[in-house]
Amino acid sequence: MFIPRLAYKNLIDSLNHQACVALIGPRQVGKTTLAVQIAKQTVSRYLDLERQSDRLVLEDPDFFFAQNRDKLVILDEIHRSPEIFSQLRGEIDRARFEGIRHGMYLILGSASMDLLRQSSESLAGRITYVDLEPINIVEAHQSGIDLTNLWLRGGFPDSLISTSDAKSVRWRTDFIKTYLERDLKVFSERTPTASVEQLWTMLAYSQGSIVNYSSFAKSLGVTSPTIRNYIELLEKLLLLRILRPLRSNVSKQYVKSPKVYVRDSGLMHALLGIQTDMQLYGHPVVGQSWEGFVVENILSVVPHGTQANFYRTAKGAEIDLILQFPGLQTRWAIEITRNIAARRKKGFYIAKKDVVADRCFVVHTGSNRVSLSADTEAIGLLEICTEIQTLAESNAL
Repeated sequence: MFIPRLAYKNLIDSLNHQACVALIGPRQVGKTTLAVQIAKQTVSRYLDLERQSDRLVLEDPDFFFAQNRDKLVILDEIHRSPEIFSQLRGEIDRARFEGIRHGMYLILGSASMDLLRQSSESLAGRITYVDLEPINIVEAHQSGIDLTNLWLRGGFPDSLISTSDAKSVRWRTDFIKTYLERDLKVFSERTPTASVEQLWTMLAYSQGSIVNYSSFAKSLGVTSPTIRNYIELLEKLLLLRILRPLRSNVSKQYVKSPKVYVRDSGLMHALLGIQTDMQLYGHPVVGQSWEGFVVENILSVVPHGTQANFYRTAKGAEIDLILQFPGLQTRWAIEITRNIAARRKKGFYIAKKDVVADRCFVVHTGSNRVSLSADTEAIGLLEICTEIQTLAESNAL
């Protein structure tokens, strides 16, 4: 089953305007599938740098790039040969003198560029980044996949389209094992995989909670700075999201620590041993799971440059997600709940005034759109994601 990706158009546009484009996303998210789809539409050369034979082709990179200057060169798993970055920079500059300014290189990476640049030369001004997230609610809906299935299995294609829940869980369990035993060592050789696995599981249990570094450190028998380093590494591997607090009123006492989410709901459920929707609905973390799922889906469709935070004060005023869109004096406050009939807490109303939101939403598991008050609307996840897309398109964001 082929699921069209929203990133496709962005990727095409970027290749038409920039010499080098980096498609960034976790392993198995669909980067190679998207790259192959583009390769079929133009003259191209594809190298998978996880293969020794393809790495040998680049033993003389200047010769290879010169011979393929008239093609789109696709370099998959670029983190395997980070020294190539310096060669790309020189080749791009030489091509510019010949009038070639766009569509030269498509590089695929399984970690944030911040992590890749620890051992590479900056391509500032020569590269555009395109993020490929796991399949989101908009893409799933367009392909006839229901919300519950996406929430339970997560957005990695092979997990989502598995023929049974059991096979989906097996795929995710293998994915987690591979990441810990192989991929983690590529980026951080000395990081103990057992400790990272324990922390990853603990973070799944505390999904969306304010991170307590000292508590995790005590449980794992390490220091708080070590826990911070582990969390930052998992963030750079695109497996965790760190959501930082908004501070909009200097007179308030704010929670200063960030929230941490396991980004893919399916991986979170695999870490917790949740295999079916009934197990999910009866699990103590179901509300936290829904919150993380909503946060990740919304942030997958916001325009580039959107500022995302949460808001919480020491006295309990709280909003789950606040969006400040780039170039617009527009702030959205988003509360996340499974049941719109549940009474809103007093802290929500206080927080709305504190953050001075232009629009307030309560995102629930259904699709009904209901006015809850003069300035607050209940809305489904698909509907709010579509609304954000419309806002971005109408304002050319």
